[in-house]
Amino acid sequence: MEANAKKIKKQTKTKKVTKMLSGFLVALIFAIFFAIPIVLTICNSFMTETEITANYGKIFETSTTGSHKFISEKVNLKFIPDKVSVSQYATVLLKSPRYLLKFWNSIFYVVPIVIVQLMIASLTAYGFTRFRGKKREILFFIYVILTLMPYQVTLVPNYLVAKWLHIFGSRWAILLPGFFSPFSVYLLTKYMRRISPGIIEAAKVDGAGEWKIFTRICMPLCKSALFSVGILVFIDYWNMVEQPLILLADEEKYPLSIFLSKINNGEIGLAFSVAVIYMIPSLLVFLYGEEYLVDGITSQSGIKG
Repeated sequence: MEANAKKIKKQTKTKKVTKMLSGFLVALIFAIFFAIPIVLTICNSFMTETEITANYGKIFETSTTGSHKFISEKVNLKFIPDKVSVSQYATVLLKSPRYLLKFWNSIFYVVPIVIVQLMIASLTAYGFTRFRGKKREILFFIYVILTLMPYQVTLVPNYLVAKWLHIFGSRWAILLPGFFSPFSVYLLTKYMRRISPGIIEAAKVDGAGEWKIFTRICMPLCKSALFSVGILVFIDYWNMVEQPLILLADEEKYPLSIFLSKINNGEIGLAFSVAVIYMIPSLLVFLYGEEYLVDGITSQSGIKG
């Protein structure tokens, strides 16, 4: 009996180890699969213009009409440059300021949107959490519906409103819709409603007002949610393309994401270096707030023991 029990225990342990190794291998394969484009972009950014054109130029060949056409030829995917060169970065950072201008355009759009949207959304979410009622629930339901709509659906109304407010073509045409996005309101409201009512009632008994409850209780308890929402909003607006194309008339106000969507035949070599520079803020934000992002999304309670 004892020998059988040991045998069964050993088999169970072996199955558990095998299952863990299988899961690790699957995760490793997916990690490598998703990391290859990033590694390829970084490595190719140190190639010379001639080498990049020789490897990828056929993909971006321009037809006689001026439009790009795809040539169904094999391209040469290389991870190790024949000659390491930083000329692409020198061009982007020193010789051609228009790329840095577009980079700072992206910063000037995204940072204010993230900060102001979180401020407005946190106050709105607190109102939906603390003051319930039929009318407020209907309003919150409208927020949910707007959250489910893709931005392309609301692009035409935003265009008409921008025309009506006489801000079409200005930076405010991008900033104002970003400030009042319903996405953050929905997520923060769902998170705040998980906070135990007993804590808020105890604060009210101690004489705390609504502002004190909001700043001293709700905000600290929603720290993970604020970070996770902030990261998601940052990535969303950092990669925006449709909004600037429709709402901005001056190309000097375009963010860097527009350049990456309009690679032309004369700038193939710069595409990789600009893409690396473009990825840095998103990677830094994600790596800094990864713990908060996972905690804010997966947490099932507003309070942790």
